[in-house]
Amino acid sequence: MKRKTSARIIATAAAVTLVLSACSASPPALLKADGVERVSVDRSAYQAELAQLRTSARKLGAALLADGGDAGNGNVVSSPGSLLITLAMLRAGASGATAAEMDRALGLPAGHRDEAGNALLASLEAFDGDPGSVDEKNPPRRPVLHTANGLFVDKSVPTGEGYLRSLATYYGTGTYPVDFQDEAVTKPAIDAWVNKNTGGRIKKAPAGYRRVNTLSVLNAVYFAAAWKVPFDPADTTDRPFTTADGRQVAVATMSGVRDIATAQGPGWEAADLPYAEGFVMRLVLPGAGAAGDVGAAAQNLADAARALEAAAPTPTQLYLPRWDQKSNFELRKVFAGLGLQGMLNTVTGFDPIQRGLKIQQAGQSANITVAEKGTVAAAVTQINARAVSGTAPMKAISFDRPFYYEIVHVETGLPLFMGKVSDPR
Repeated sequence: MKRKTSARIIATAAAVTLVLSACSASPPALLKADGVERVSVDRSAYQAELAQLRTSARKLGAALLADGGDAGNGNVVSSPGSLLITLAMLRAGASGATAAEMDRALGLPAGHRDEAGNALLASLEAFDGDPGSVDEKNPPRRPVLHTANGLFVDKSVPTGEGYLRSLATYYGTGTYPVDFQDEAVTKPAIDAWVNKNTGGRIKKAPAGYRRVNTLSVLNAVYFAAAWKVPFDPADTTDRPFTTADGRQVAVATMSGVRDIATAQGPGWEAADLPYAEGFVMRLVLPGAGAAGDVGAAAQNLADAARALEAAAPTPTQLYLPRWDQKSNFELRKVFAGLGLQGMLNTVTGFDPIQRGLKIQQAGQSANITVAEKGTVAAAVTQINARAVSGTAPMKAISFDRPFYYEIVHVETGLPLFMGKVSDPR
């Protein structure tokens, strides 16, 4: 394996002390630590594991579609990729029954999971760029796909050295030591990370903020790309569109003839609309009246992917509406629906991260703009947790009503005194 310099980590009180250096983000100033390298892996060595990660991402995408987010109008934009990476980073610190549940419910690889995650991220990084440099009115011909992983830990709570090293080694995750009790500093710091890594498209962390938290795991994804062949704005006209409730409305619709891969199957037809390099927008059209069946839609997307990968481009007249949408998800509901109740409720399963760690909040925000020149989209996934205790919950008993008592000689068990308290005034 080759190695390359990665994002830096900091070890907290329970781990080794590393040299700190100031992060350039300002305000507020964040800290990182030097000295950990990210492993460079050969993607071809993990083809089976990468296939499992793709299947897992589709499962997560189906769950997000089924949840629908907060829009309330049937529109959904989500990032199963961002959610997969965030859960993979959390899984790197899971143990016992919690780890087994996550592997089973998410369909994660049984072995080389983190190596495959690293290979996946490395492939995406071929298109890395600064979201802040993109002119979103003119998406770039060479796509910008920026991904970022972040871990905010409370500097007063010991965080496992092995976990920190795993995130740095395989996920390139920088770790930021903060004081969650100091909301006036820490909340803006997390929001600034979100804002920077989404080019300002998402300004606030999606899971909210609680002063009792001791850990926050985040992934951000930003995408901007021009179509291989742009649509001519002169060809954009209002065309009829039948909504999910059967109403017909007029929407601004782009049109043009494209050499694109198309396919069809029982109850669906699909097309791959290419960007200038490296990416396509996969469009799947269910049969009339079938769009509400999310389970069928997820299967159609998987079937379309296989068919389109084998299809040759042919000239096709395409009509595609413009859209600009956003969604927010409360992910704890999504996790419960996936069968991750143990993960949500455990206070021991994430001990390799922080003793007594319990998930408190989880959210995703996503948005997308699709127009004649191309596409711009961003998403952030966040999981917040709190180290509630290093031991099992303590039993509580309150003597707040009449009670009896004894004074006992321990060696002999003799009750020297015995009494009852009915009114202690």
